Amino acid sequence: MQRLDAHCHFWRLDRGDYGWLDGQGGPLQPIRRDFAPKDHPGGGSVIAVQAAPTLAETDYLLSLPSPRIIGVVGWVDLTSAAAVDDLTARATNPRFRGIRPMLQDIADTEWLLSAPRADALAALPRLGLTFDALVTERHLPILARFADANPDLAIVIDHAAKPQPGDRPDWEAGMKKLAGQGHHCKLSGLMTELSPEGLRDPLAALRPIVGQLLDWFGPDRLIWGSDWPVLTLAAPYPDWLALTDELLDQLTPAERVAIMGGNAMRFYGVEP
Repeated sequence: MQRLDAHCHFWRLDRGDYGWLDGQGGPLQPIRRDFAPKDHPGGGSVIAVQAAPTLAETDYLLSLPSPRIIGVVGWVDLTSAAAVDDLTARATNPRFRGIRPMLQDIADTEWLLSAPRADALAALPRLGLTFDALVTERHLPILARFADANPDLAIVIDHAAKPQPGDRPDWEAGMKKLAGQGHHCKLSGLMTELSPEGLRDPLAALRPIVGQLLDWFGPDRLIWGSDWPVLTLAAPYPDWLALTDELLDQLTPAERVAIMGGNAMRFYGVEP
């Protein structure tokens, strides 16, 4: 099976714009180092996703020479008067496939409805660009309203909106709504949201969640990604790959191929 890792990160800390990685010690200490394409443990093509809210980091990702990077989801300030020019300039690079505002780090849950410029949002589908929604449960109703207001924009929900252990009625309602609107969802970032108890048996913890996502989005709108190297805070890359195979074991070969690469290629408009 040809896999496409549709969500991974590369960074070089001396660039200085990864604020969330600042500090010493704590749970993030194992990933406070540089990660380059050559370090990625998978063997296929990848989509590199922004990890800093700067144009400079987007340009850094676009400049990486690795042929494995077939797409970049970058960052552009959607509130800036220069947003359309910034998007247009980077869209001349065929690797530039979309943008991702770091919504989970913005205190204003409703930022998405009022802050981005209308001309910037209109430019995204015109330029063939997609929108990665880095959201959590609190954003789901807002994201649905945003999607209704921007029907031409292709949206994928990163990390399935980070479902938390326990009862999740608001997450379930929000994700069902977005699935009904026709959007995509990434099977990524799930391991790092598990509790210590869940990590002892991640198959049992994630089977119900992935089952719900399959029911709502279907195998034609789920996109697999590793969220490497953040993934390594919870599990090695091969463990997530093997776990995914178990979670999808009831699907047909064609459905597994779609989730593990085909859907991402179609969504981002890329080829390996």
